[in-house]
Amino acid sequence: MKICSFLPSATEILFALDLEESIVGVTYACDSPSAARSKPVVVRTRMPEATDSAGIDRLVREYLSRGESLYSVDDKLLGELQPDLILTQDLCHVCAASPGDLPSVLAKLSQEPKVLTLSPTTLQQVWVDILTVGEATKRLGPAADLVEDIRRRLRKVEQAMEGLQERPRVLCLEWLNPAFVGGHWVPDMVAHAGGEDVLGKSGHPSFTVTWELVIESQPEVIVVCPCGFSLEEAATEFRNTKLPEGWEGLPAVQAGKVFAVNANHYFSRPSHRLVTGVEILAKILHPNRFNVALPEEAFQPLR
Repeated sequence: MKICSFLPSATEILFALDLEESIVGVTYACDSPSAARSKPVVVRTRMPEATDSAGIDRLVREYLSRGESLYSVDDKLLGELQPDLILTQDLCHVCAASPGDLPSVLAKLSQEPKVLTLSPTTLQQVWVDILTVGEATKRLGPAADLVEDIRRRLRKVEQAMEGLQERPRVLCLEWLNPAFVGGHWVPDMVAHAGGEDVLGKSGHPSFTVTWELVIESQPEVIVVCPCGFSLEEAATEFRNTKLPEGWEGLPAVQAGKVFAVNANHYFSRPSHRLVTGVEILAKILHPNRFNVALPEEAFQPLR
């Protein structure tokens, strides 16, 4: 089977199911594991490079206002690869190529491939999608093993949180300029880690908020997780952001509980690596209750 992945999370899942040899095409953003970088790139961004979140937001709004896709598919290369299966998504047209980018491309192929669309909005649906990919690629056994390992790690987090008297109020900032609150599976992650998301809603998209609402929410912990940003990029973006009046008085800031995380690896992409994000949050929220080895550059406090 020849597979093309139109989104980084699907590429991560395919590699986790030992399907490296079957992957014939990926996107420009597929960077994990490192072997994904060696695959032919069939999807590229059409946006010019921007240096900060405000610039990225402005460019995205300009493209969407014109009804233009943010991505281009290399139909010539796709025709040469002749994939049997294409993995895409219809959750966020900003984050990755979607079914709307496909019709004109598929029409040029001599044999139309199967298209599997993944659009999870909750943590549980992400795990179901792993099984769906496993079934479509005849790797259901390894997919079931992967999901069972995820559930085992989640149980370990939940056991560490047993008997909690209070859950800290957590604010997850998925973007800084403008301010966005993390949605979809992020509130689920906070709940598993023993916290209460003060603004995000499980299963609902992220959304813009005013800084006034951020101040009113009075979070006890703030997690800076700009979508698609590495830990270093998130920390840099935070340092360059003009914070609102009243920020210094927030309980989280007063207690020194503002953290940047590697959102690109452990929060933004709906793959099996979200369980590591839950573990990161558990360590941030309850360092005395939960202690496991975490990847390098998982999170850092922001002063």
